[in-house]
Amino acid sequence: MRHILEVLSEGSDILTNALDRYLNIIVNQTLPKTRVKPQENVSEPWKTNKNFVGYLDTLDIILMEPCKHRELPDALMTEQYVLNITSEHAVNKLSAQTVWGILRGLETFLQLLYPTADEALHINCTSIFDYPRYQHRGVLVDTRHYIPVSKLLKMLDALSYNKLNVFHWHITDDQSFLYISKTYPELSQQGAYLLTYVYTQQDVAQIINYAAARGIRVIAEFDTSGHTRSWGEAFPELLSPCYRNNVPTGQYGLVDPTNNFTYEFMENLLTEVVDVFPDNVLHLGADEVEFECWQSNPGITAFMQTYNISSYVKLKSYYIQKIIDMSDKLNVTSIVWEEVFTNGVTNSGFQTLLSSCWYLDNLSGGGDGTKYYDCEPTDFNGNDEQKKLVIGGEACMWGEVVNEYNIESRMWPTASAAAEKLWSVKGVDPSSQAGHRLEEHTCRMNKRGIGTQPPNGPGFCEL
Repeated sequence: MRHILEVLSEGSDILTNALDRYLNIIVNQTLPKTRVKPQENVSEPWKTNKNFVGYLDTLDIILMEPCKHRELPDALMTEQYVLNITSEHAVNKLSAQTVWGILRGLETFLQLLYPTADEALHINCTSIFDYPRYQHRGVLVDTRHYIPVSKLLKMLDALSYNKLNVFHWHITDDQSFLYISKTYPELSQQGAYLLTYVYTQQDVAQIINYAAARGIRVIAEFDTSGHTRSWGEAFPELLSPCYRNNVPTGQYGLVDPTNNFTYEFMENLLTEVVDVFPDNVLHLGADEVEFECWQSNPGITAFMQTYNISSYVKLKSYYIQKIIDMSDKLNVTSIVWEEVFTNGVTNSGFQTLLSSCWYLDNLSGGGDGTKYYDCEPTDFNGNDEQKKLVIGGEACMWGEVVNEYNIESRMWPTASAAAEKLWSVKGVDPSSQAGHRLEEHTCRMNKRGIGTQPPNGPGFCEL
């Protein structure tokens, strides 16, 4: 094989850059590093094999709708592709309607290549018509511990190697506010660990563009009404004062839902965020809300009585609905955590994402990768229409005990199991049969520079 990828249709910058990336992987990561046979004999072991049908000189790339691909991937992007590898004299081609499909097909093509000891590069004849089971296939990355931009870009490479298409960026939390807001610069000035441990809007733009070149959306999460202690470093009036025996304790709890300033602040911040993060989806958080501080606050009690709000759960709903209304006015779709709802989300007719069984920060004795194959997104009591409301899922890399030095090995290859589960048809393989594939993919990612942990216990990768 001579590694020639030829575009036969109108291309795009995304396609051109992708071809360069994958050709570089073929040349630098796929081929063996040492030759064990003399140059003149390199073809003998395989050319005489009865299964050898010829050389693959060219893989034709056909982008059928080059003018219809969007500059940025979105929730409706089409990722299906057709890959045909037949024989030396046939037309071997990768075709797709969109550039996003071409990206997924290129990844498949490279995963089908395998080197032999004599430094030949082989591929089996095959015909593949492929598309994802779920439209939304993501990884949540929590950057409460500052993760350098270079590390996040490398993470996006890893997502593309696993055909994941959403980078869910949990960018703030109780411990730190690392996003530099131009509307409220005090947030990061007071809420970051160091003034250098922040994400500028230029950093965000770089990450979004890098992700888009790999067919990956970037969805930001600004989590309220809990997880906002760092916000209060600059704006304590945002938070609810805690009381004991009707006396302020000096401590603060959740966002104050009774203060008009809260809603003015949130509207201004979300307006900026929607401008900086162009995806039409915004995650508003709303998980792990603890009511003790609200319960102790006499002003909040009086507010609830005035507005006939009978419980703190309903007070939370009052706040969240106002924030969702702001998002609606900004023409973006809101995502919230399941805790916002007291009943099943699908029963309410809302689209749903699954993440509960793919928490990557949960420590165990190993073997998590194959275990994660056992998680089935539609394994719940519901009818067919309700199960259609499940549009995908995410593996979650929460950041309490994860930083730039261990995040890669904590994520991979465990997240690869979730990625395959979200791409493949239901029941493609039980976990007991997936281990060898995960082992091979782990070595593949290692060769491409992604740090991974062993998926199945002791073993090795020949790099």
